[in-house]
Amino acid sequence: MQSKHFFILVPCITLLCKYNSINLCYEHKQYRNGLKFCKQILSNPKFAEHGETLAMKGLTLNCLGKKEDAYELVRRGLRNDLKSHVCWHVYGLLQRSDKKYDEAIKCYRNALKWDKDNLQILRDLSLLQIQMRDLEGYRETRYQLLQLRPAQRASWIGYAVAYHLLEDFEMAAKIVEEFRKTQQTSPDKVDYEYSELLLYQNQVLREAGLFKEALEHLTTYEKQICDKLAVEETRGELLLQLDRSEEATEVYRQLQERNPENWAYYQGLEKALKPACIEERQKLYEEAWVKYPKGLVPRRLPLTFLTGEKFRECLDCYLRMNFSKGCPPVFTTLKSLYHDKEKLSIIEELVVGYETCLKSCRKFNQSDDGKEEPPTTLLWVQYFLAQHFDHVGQQTLALDYINTAIESTPTLIELFLIKAKIYKHAGNIKEAARWMDEAQALDTADRFINSKCAKYMLKAGLVKEAEEMCSKFTREGASAVENLNEMQCMWYQTECALAYKSMNKFGDALKKCHEIERHFVEITDDQFDFHTYCMRKMTLRSYVDLLKLEDVLRMHPFYYKAARTAIQIYLGLHDNPLTDDNKEHQADAENLNDKELKKLRNKQRRAQKKAQLEEEKKNAEKEKQLKNQKKKKEDDDEEIGGPKEELIPDKLAKVENPLEEAVKFLTPLKNLVKNKIETHLLAFEIYFRKEKYLLMLQSVKRAFSMEPSHPWLHQCLVRFFKGVSDSKDLPEAVRTVLKQEISRLFGESNPQNFNKNYLSQHSNSIPHRVAAAKMMFYLDPSSDKMASELATALDESLTGRSITICTDVLEALREGNLGDGQQKAAEAYRAACNKLYPHTLDCGIYL
Repeated sequence: MQSKHFFILVPCITLLCKYNSINLCYEHKQYRNGLKFCKQILSNPKFAEHGETLAMKGLTLNCLGKKEDAYELVRRGLRNDLKSHVCWHVYGLLQRSDKKYDEAIKCYRNALKWDKDNLQILRDLSLLQIQMRDLEGYRETRYQLLQLRPAQRASWIGYAVAYHLLEDFEMAAKIVEEFRKTQQTSPDKVDYEYSELLLYQNQVLREAGLFKEALEHLTTYEKQICDKLAVEETRGELLLQLDRSEEATEVYRQLQERNPENWAYYQGLEKALKPACIEERQKLYEEAWVKYPKGLVPRRLPLTFLTGEKFRECLDCYLRMNFSKGCPPVFTTLKSLYHDKEKLSIIEELVVGYETCLKSCRKFNQSDDGKEEPPTTLLWVQYFLAQHFDHVGQQTLALDYINTAIESTPTLIELFLIKAKIYKHAGNIKEAARWMDEAQALDTADRFINSKCAKYMLKAGLVKEAEEMCSKFTREGASAVENLNEMQCMWYQTECALAYKSMNKFGDALKKCHEIERHFVEITDDQFDFHTYCMRKMTLRSYVDLLKLEDVLRMHPFYYKAARTAIQIYLGLHDNPLTDDNKEHQADAENLNDKELKKLRNKQRRAQKKAQLEEEKKNAEKEKQLKNQKKKKEDDDEEIGGPKEELIPDKLAKVENPLEEAVKFLTPLKNLVKNKIETHLLAFEIYFRKEKYLLMLQSVKRAFSMEPSHPWLHQCLVRFFKGVSDSKDLPEAVRTVLKQEISRLFGESNPQNFNKNYLSQHSNSIPHRVAAAKMMFYLDPSSDKMASELATALDESLTGRSITICTDVLEALREGNLGDGQQKAAEAYRAACNKLYPHTLDCGIYL
């Protein structure tokens, strides 16, 4: 006979089975099936408001991209069951999927109040804590996991890594050692994971400063470590730290035999032998010349410390080896020596001499015995000379050498690359792009040349042509721009942003900057997957390096360039907000006669028709992309979260508060790129417009500590002094502090006197004269003639003359920064500059 409780238990068991099925479907990403089980439970009137089922339904919908419905269901479920750890956990997962990690951590902590020993919640909490670098919290959570699961490898490793990141190295080493003792491995068996554990343990000992213990550890477990090269390199470093020079010498000599082209091994050998003088140091390398006669590195390194005739002899041998072999990067390897004027002149004298002798007798020197050099040797000498004279600013001579080389060998791609580079440095980027296109035409299957060509085209403002060039190597059936964005091709996007900025297409430029910002956000988020993977695979050294890299990720030049470009654009948009084009055309039309008005309207119609055709083309491409995206989404239902907000150029360019947007890009730079003066000067420009005087003071103080005489800093200081003296809204206490700091740091608070003193101190430098001239006109508009004369001087006695500074002066004249009505002065200055730099472009951006 059936029990009377049977009919009560059956519905509960059924509910439990269906609920478990929901969890299984979620874990296996079978979201549609999971929703069916949710519907079956919630359709029962008794369980229509079951909190945990509602939460799981919301989580499943979130995985299908229905974010709003997901949040509504999860919150409803949480209201119905506030004491359920499942509801809080699910709410945390939802917040995590939206990258709201702080909120997710709060949810996990609430979940642990009701189920403090839940392993899954503790693991999820630890992942978020390490992602957010809450290292103290991470250590506590890993300790709880270790107590609950002491037999699991990840519990021990996670706890050790927590102490390592907190820089308690000795404790980290002890934990790793305790864990290592539990590992039963045969000395003869190859176990890569155990090997990585040993190398990680050794790294922790080294970072703790326990060099003796680290060396003993390395010797003890050497046979069980698979990476033999890492063992020897580490041994060499440890022996140097322990001042055991003889043993270190032996180790580095063995490493040299393994790879005689590694710079670090020669430097290690120098530290071990401790040569007392230059002769002893040179002898060390002379031994390597005999031992490795074909080695280039032992012949290159002495060039950094040798001088005079010894330098000439060593350089002569090095250059002959490279030119005879036909080694294109020889100039790149020697470029670091060019800061020394004596060495520069010796390099020039030698190589010019080679070229003369090779032309006349096909030898490096007429007194040389032996066989003649092949014709290619002369080619590589001319190739080197073209780069040399380009680097020292003699572009005309550089072009002569490269043209001679091209005439002799018109099929060598490297020659065209250098010719393009010379034109770029000469200020003619359009001609540079043309020659880079010639190089690309010689080898259309080379991605490097293709990318270089696209980069030069972007610098020349040929955005469409660059896109077509890149499309040769992007995915078929997709827009090249979209594909490059998917691949996080940031060099392209950076150059694109600069190209659009120079064309005054600020919305498009900002779109590229925001795309780069998103890439860095994605890279930061992608580390989330490695927190569990690296502990499972025991790649602990790489894992710690990854975490350290992620902490300073936005120091990368790609981010810095994008952020700087975005800040400059936002500052420009704040100073000159974009207005409606139609209003501008109407204002222009009122001042025109009938004939001019007819011309203007025809021009507008043509432009409108062209824009319409481009818009239709764009819409067709967008429609095609949307179809592809829709298909991809249908094939991949488990995509978490909805689509990202679309970046619309017009919307980005007409933002309500440009300065707040600029601050978003500035904040990472202030935290990570403090060593660049531009960071603090950009900060000043933002705070100057926001009238934040204390923050302005902070910015100029930091910049002044780096380079007190920087021209841009001088302009900032003059404007700052004038702002402090002219401002009537400043509280008296703030004004007092500012004046005290100004007199303490700069001595002079009067902007006119400060500008005069600056000019008298730097009267021989063109960049400093230009900065003083701009401020002279800024402080006194009636001094425009004097300011113009001061800025446009091009005497040979003045230093700092370059294409860049000349372009800056020309733009200042045209834009009225040195006085109104300076068109004649601008034209005269442009003509004078063109005589100095004959290869530059004759247009608005260049000379």
